[in-house]
Amino acid sequence: MSIHKEHKEFYTIDMESGWVTPPGYPTGIEQQILAGFLDEKDKQGYRTRHLRFAPGVYTTAPFVHDYWEEVYLISGDLIVGNDENGNGGESFPPHTYACRPPGTYHGPFKSVNGCLLLEVHLYEESVNSGPEKTAE
Repeated sequence: MSIHKEHKEFYTIDMESGWVTPPGYPTGIEQQILAGFLDEKDKQGYRTRHLRFAPGVYTTAPFVHDYWEEVYLISGDLIVGNDENGNGGESFPPHTYACRPPGTYHGPFKSVNGCLLLEVHLYEESVNSGPEKTAE
């Protein structure tokens, strides 16, 4: 599998610029692309991004997408599984991680005090690229 991301050596990330609200997300949730490009229309690519929630922001419905997703909670709090009014769910502290295959329903999400996530998204080269199954 070929990964097409730009070569970047260690550098200081400007945490004040380059933030935009992703399509379909509520105001107060912003992404900062660190490397790569994910083309959801043509179902290809790889992306590494920061995602941040402002305090009190929440989503109202579960997410599902057709690419792999890895998420690392760097700082703040993240609640998973709140209802459409932002109530309930399970709270996670910094330094927690999730790895989701394509088609996995997840969320909704909320942050009481705000949070910063590191996410990696990628499309598989083919649907059958996992380990081969053997007949018993």
